[in-house]
Amino acid sequence: MEPIIVNKQSSIKITGEKILYFDPLEVLALHDADYIFITHPHWDHFSLLSILEIKKENTVFITVKDIVEELLSIGIREEYIVVVEPNKNYVLKNLEFRTVPAYNTNKNYHPKKNKWVGYVVNYENVIYYITGDTDLLKELKEVKCDVLFVPIGGTYTMDALEASNLTNAIKPKLVIPTHYGSVVGTYDDAKIFQSKLDKGITCKILLRRKDVEK
Repeated sequence: MEPIIVNKQSSIKITGEKILYFDPLEVLALHDADYIFITHPHWDHFSLLSILEIKKENTVFITVKDIVEELLSIGIREEYIVVVEPNKNYVLKNLEFRTVPAYNTNKNYHPKKNKWVGYVVNYENVIYYITGDTDLLKELKEVKCDVLFVPIGGTYTMDALEASNLTNAIKPKLVIPTHYGSVVGTYDDAKIFQSKLDKGITCKILLRRKDVEK
């Protein structure tokens, strides 16, 4: 399994032969991104400043349609932008992935009509599922993956108990809680989430107390 970093909120980096970023936020200026995935345009998931810190000349952007114009405005060429919709399969040169819906059911922060997404990425024989900002949806329980990244902060997404419900349904080998400590949710929520998981599911809390309570 490839090295994984959760930098802040839902900012994820997976390093292997290629380097994948998901919703980069407050990242180091490494200019090493082969692929940058964006789930939706909210400020804590789509940061032009962070993108400028990690993009290379040939970085490929996988994104929903809402932010295409902003990417073009900072000089990203159209041929390096892949626009996605929910429930679709995609094959790039050396990467396969599919999109999963990500939306709220009882609040209006992430409307279903916006067609925002999560990603299921098959990378170097490991299947990663990055849910994006979503409530606990029935269709998400059908996803199969080895590694799950799930929001636990509540208010804008599912909370710790709902996230554990989803995780126990999917049964990944490894789950990593995200989306807490910066806007809503605390390190204690991560511990609650961890305590509710079924036996056999490994949980790594990468956003630690010292990282989120400053």
